[in-house]
Amino acid sequence: MADDNLPNILFIMTDQQRGDCLGVENHPVLQTPSMDSIAHNGVHFGKFYCPSPSCIAARRSLMTGQDPQTHGLVGYQDGLDWDHPPTLPECLQQAGYQTKLVGRAMHLSPPEKRYGFEHSETNDPDYADWLAEYGPRDNGGWFGGGIMHNDWTAKPWGMEEHLHFTNWTVNRAMKFLQHRDPTAPYFLTVSFIAPHPPLQPPQFYMDRYLRTGVPEPVYGDWATAPEMRGDTVAPDSVHLEGEAMLSARAAYYGLINHVDDQIRRILNRVDGYGRYNHGRDTIIVFTSDHGEMLGDHYMWRKSRAFEPSARVPFLIQAPPRFGAEAGTKTNVLGSLTDVMPTLLDMAGLEIPDTVDGKSLLAAMRGDSSPVREILHIEHSPYHHALTDGRWKYIWDVGSGEQLFFDLNTDPDELKDLSQDSDMSHWRNTLIERLSDRPEGFVENGELKAGVDYRALIPR
Repeated sequence: MADDNLPNILFIMTDQQRGDCLGVENHPVLQTPSMDSIAHNGVHFGKFYCPSPSCIAARRSLMTGQDPQTHGLVGYQDGLDWDHPPTLPECLQQAGYQTKLVGRAMHLSPPEKRYGFEHSETNDPDYADWLAEYGPRDNGGWFGGGIMHNDWTAKPWGMEEHLHFTNWTVNRAMKFLQHRDPTAPYFLTVSFIAPHPPLQPPQFYMDRYLRTGVPEPVYGDWATAPEMRGDTVAPDSVHLEGEAMLSARAAYYGLINHVDDQIRRILNRVDGYGRYNHGRDTIIVFTSDHGEMLGDHYMWRKSRAFEPSARVPFLIQAPPRFGAEAGTKTNVLGSLTDVMPTLLDMAGLEIPDTVDGKSLLAAMRGDSSPVREILHIEHSPYHHALTDGRWKYIWDVGSGEQLFFDLNTDPDELKDLSQDSDMSHWRNTLIERLSDRPEGFVENGELKAGVDYRALIPR
């Protein structure tokens, strides 16, 4: 039997949710009362980042606590078998936790590998098989409506709401809570595809944001509209206007609102997780793997170091014995690499020496001391960036151009300060960080643009 002092851990994550897409971030239209409740009853990290903003690299960092430079994937490349270091679910499983993944797979290879999860029910094949059996005949599956992944096209979900992947994910999570081993603590990861495209929320949620309106995209004084105004499938640059912009943003917000309503079922103390705790404390975590540019600065998707793409939500609610005051917001600079050491620290378990991240438990308790002075954000083939939570420096690997922002006065990154600021400190810091990289970013003590910058670091 596992130690009675080990807390349950309910780990909820979305895919591609911007850090500003929360009610507690004062979003002008988006409704997220359930996510907000985790912040109101716990701690909200307002300066929390993905160190490499796309699915696989981000999830490697989340699962192992390692920087991208350490685990080796600094961009998007699928299908890479990974001889991984200890993962968060592995460490918890070895301590007696029952580990379960439901919903969106962790996008690691090979896909059948468990990475420490004793059991998983995911989008492929579990949901796909279920939808084929219980959905309308010849429904075409998740993409049957013609609305595709990584694209800006949008329309309401074309089947009954209970068939949506978001609903299925919560249904499977509730089944686990009802039938799990009551003598062991659990680590339940509830993983959503939303708001990652396809942008197809149920009708109600799309109609809500078509009705209430959406904020216009923002464009920095440094941003340039794409030359081609016609459509390309899954673009990384866009100039959305009128109906296209309204529909894309309404659908994105609608997907988040739909997730929020569904996780309310889990967070409900009467019929949700509280009913199945069997007297054991529960930690609740909410985060996302990376954000979404959503048309800001004429960009779409992720992979960039700008706030919409790189900053993500991180909310954590803990029982009183952990000393975190409810309703705390902290600007201690955090990263997805910190999730594993924070949760292991809270469980009283040893943190493997393979971990680069830092425990944020002291920050949860009100300590404003930084756990790091500067965070490195990178993504092939675009950029390297540094931020201390206030200032952000971005160096374009291809052109050598640089951008510099004051996030305190300009959180939307509208005004580039690089022409009016001394960049030597930031360039020198980046040179120090990259001096040993095999790609050759540094030559004769200076940053070298135009090098071959691939997703997988050469070893």
